[in-house]
Amino acid sequence: MQSTMEKSASTQYIEMENRHGAHNYHPLPVVLSRGEGVFVWDVDGKKYYDFLSAYSAVNQGHCHPKIVDAMTKQAQTLTLTSRAFYNDALGPYEKFVTEYFNFDKVLPMNTGAEAVETAIKLARKWAYEKNGIAENQATIVVCSGNFHGRTTTIVSFSDDSNAKDNFGPFTPGFITIPYNDTKALEEVAKGKNVIGFLVEPIQGEAGVYTPDSDFLAKAQSICHANNMLFIADEVQTGIARTGSLLAVCGDCTCENKCEQQSTYVKPDILILGKALSGGAYPVSAVLADNEIMDVIKPGQHGSTFGGNPVAGKVAIAALEVVAEENLTQNARKLGKLFRAEMNRIISETDLVVKVRGKGLLNAIIVNDTEESETAWNLCIAMKNNGLLAKPTHGNIIRFAPPLVMTENQLMECVAIIEKSIKEYVK
Repeated sequence: MQSTMEKSASTQYIEMENRHGAHNYHPLPVVLSRGEGVFVWDVDGKKYYDFLSAYSAVNQGHCHPKIVDAMTKQAQTLTLTSRAFYNDALGPYEKFVTEYFNFDKVLPMNTGAEAVETAIKLARKWAYEKNGIAENQATIVVCSGNFHGRTTTIVSFSDDSNAKDNFGPFTPGFITIPYNDTKALEEVAKGKNVIGFLVEPIQGEAGVYTPDSDFLAKAQSICHANNMLFIADEVQTGIARTGSLLAVCGDCTCENKCEQQSTYVKPDILILGKALSGGAYPVSAVLADNEIMDVIKPGQHGSTFGGNPVAGKVAIAALEVVAEENLTQNARKLGKLFRAEMNRIISETDLVVKVRGKGLLNAIIVNDTEESETAWNLCIAMKNNGLLAKPTHGNIIRFAPPLVMTENQLMECVAIIEKSIKEYVK
């Protein structure tokens, strides 16, 4: 029998997690210990391309020096005051982020799920106090296939049985319609208590499901015609990932101030997270204009860590990196190249049938059922060849590398993916 000393470092760490940690994830069997830019290294020293970016949290690359420096300097000075007192980092951050995304106010939180919960509370309070809806009667429209987080309220309107089963009773107040279906939205919007539409501009967890190009604009128009709030969850799609600063920017080619572009569909409430910190620290945000945000009064919502000094400094640095390093343009350019290369590979194999996405948020659909292990096994093959990605919904593999990737690096990754597919077919 193999002793503990004879086991590899990776095996020891995996066994330790399995023994002492809750089994709420199913990770790829690789134990990472270091990251830099587009690369990560495991505990045995093997180097990989990261093609997931912590579900788009690490858009700016692993351990970006500017972001790490901002975090380190602030951590040595003041880390947390709670919101019982002012601090000298929060105000400058709030000014910076609201001007960056063109909103009056921001409500700072920590995680994506917290931000979605905040947006739901904000929308309901606005409906009761500004829109004449009777208390406890507000209904928010969501889409099938959605993924907005895993809190009890959020899984209440999920149709993923794995996320929902045996976690009830559930929170009422939500109506589900098909994604990318404005006719269905138009129909439910007629209800007198319908107060908002919560939507992902691209559904990442559902397999990078990309809607029609006019879906968001039509949805916003329907919302405003029926005195509803258009609420965009850009936790995964925001901050340059899709080749625009925000996915709601559509096909605009500006680098900031997206409101100046005709394709921009400005949300009434914008939800951000993940890459807002470059993956260095938990930072999320809910942005809205005064008419909506001012319904929140002292004591009605908050977070001990939300708006802490480290978060403020990290988020400013992370957003500055996006502009300074032209990550929006790079995602747009490399995304087109990647999809072209995937389509070339698809034309030469029966294993993969489709590629879809926008910018550097993409997915390939494997020619097998959702219940099969083909996509998982293909990801294992790619791992063995030096690239890390993960399946979603069984037969779909999501590809989302850091946006600091170069064209040469992308082509190396394409070669790894092609090699892995060809080896798997054999």
